[in-house]
Amino acid sequence: MENERQVLVIFPHPDDEAFGVSGTMSRYVDMGVPLTYACLTFGDMGRNLGYPPFATRESLHTIRKKEVEESARLIGLSDLRLLGYRDKTLEFEAPGHLKDVVKGMIDELNPSRIITFYPGYSVHPDHEATAEAVVAAVSEMPREDRPKLQLVAFSNNTLEDLGEPDIIVDIEGYEERKEKIMAAHESQTGPLLKSLAANTQEGEAARQMWLKNESFYSYEID
Repeated sequence: MENERQVLVIFPHPDDEAFGVSGTMSRYVDMGVPLTYACLTFGDMGRNLGYPPFATRESLHTIRKKEVEESARLIGLSDLRLLGYRDKTLEFEAPGHLKDVVKGMIDELNPSRIITFYPGYSVHPDHEATAEAVVAAVSEMPREDRPKLQLVAFSNNTLEDLGEPDIIVDIEGYEERKEKIMAAHESQTGPLLKSLAANTQEGEAARQMWLKNESFYSYEID
């Protein structure tokens, strides 16, 4: 990991940061790198209401806001931005709107690195809209001024055409902290936390997947 000037993390939902990025974010914070997390929605249209359910459709907004604020506290963030867009509607924002919002943050913060989803490989429409907005904003910048893009990719089908991730962040020493960050999103992460705690082959596989390394793809814009 490089000692960046400023890192900007942009995801659409509370808990998007927790699973595959919170170890990396925590390492940057501990290195003294300024880090901003912009979360576009409150995720209040999500299907999960707790395990067993403890939230309602009406209360989920407030619950998930508190969860992401606790996650940010555990990571050590001093700049959490909750933009308040409606969950599951980002793809329907006016053309160019999200791109302009992202560009405004880039102009303000001057990040040397942006972490977000990989367009075409992030499954959820809100994820895709976020990824596309970031790439569009950066593509309009002069090449010499562009921040590096460090992208999270996953797919219901295959990532074979992307090849192997080329950025692997070792999060040894951050396992307990990352588990606490995921646990902060109590309404969403119950089954995963249960699997991590299991003394089984499946539990060991889950710990290897989530608590050893975090993998990303660098992304070059033509």
